[in-house]
Amino acid sequence: MAVITTGSHPKALWPGIHAWFGRTYTEHKVEYTDLFDTQSSSKAYEEDVLVTGFGLVPVKPEGAGVTYQAETQGFTKRYTHVAYSSGYITTKEEVADNLYEVVGRRRSAALAFSFRQTKENVGANVYNRGFNSSYLGGDGVKLFSTAHPTKSGNQSNTLATAADLSEASIEDMVIQIMGSTNDKGLKISLMPKCLIVPRQLWFEANRVVKSTLQNDTANNAANVLKMTNTFPDGIKMNHYLSDQDAWFIRATGSNGMTCFDREIEDFQQDNDFDTSNLKAKKYERYSFGWSDWRPTFGSPGA
Repeated sequence: MAVITTGSHPKALWPGIHAWFGRTYTEHKVEYTDLFDTQSSSKAYEEDVLVTGFGLVPVKPEGAGVTYQAETQGFTKRYTHVAYSSGYITTKEEVADNLYEVVGRRRSAALAFSFRQTKENVGANVYNRGFNSSYLGGDGVKLFSTAHPTKSGNQSNTLATAADLSEASIEDMVIQIMGSTNDKGLKISLMPKCLIVPRQLWFEANRVVKSTLQNDTANNAANVLKMTNTFPDGIKMNHYLSDQDAWFIRATGSNGMTCFDREIEDFQQDNDFDTSNLKAKKYERYSFGWSDWRPTFGSPGA
């Protein structure tokens, strides 16, 4: 490894540069965690396998034998982790001119900003592409569909007729969520948790959900969305959603929207022998996706 002599030795400054990693423009808080449940992974990929339960119990006629039911395996969803890596170079001349700390801090912060933005965009794109039939899930259809195939027939996690965000459309979707069934058509307990909107719908979402009385009407009627605390986790704004009309509801349930962190924030430094430049890089590996569509409902807008 090359050794460079300066007034402030790069090796002595490296811990400070490393600590500076992540400090940049005033950023939005981490938002992909509102869209996904995050899990760790120790393998090259993760798989979720759908296993169907049992249907309703049949009547047993007198003297007849018991009817035995069997679980069946459904589709398999594989999460293949993707590696992301980038870095920056500090030249020998910058080091010699004692600019290492100045440019190192600036470039370290910029690199962190780049990685943060990348992860937010990769996660949000699962929702952005959720109405696009070019991006299919393990069951062979898009994320938000009226025709998710199950053992009891097609099921839906979107409105039969796409609608803009409103009190009526939210109520219709919540009613649909509360009527959810499993693969065999048995009722399951799904309840809405939070409303997810792009920045363009932030004010409208708050007017609709948080008004004391019904929004945009002269009726002296209570706003039942607020009165019943329909969204206990509140309204979530995501700045990386690309469709200004699309809106989403996350519901209770597991194995829905998932982010797997395989390797996180590996930040390293080394010297280049030929140029005597200093190199810094970051590497991380993760995957975003969905297994069970039921805990997430959405509408692309009218």
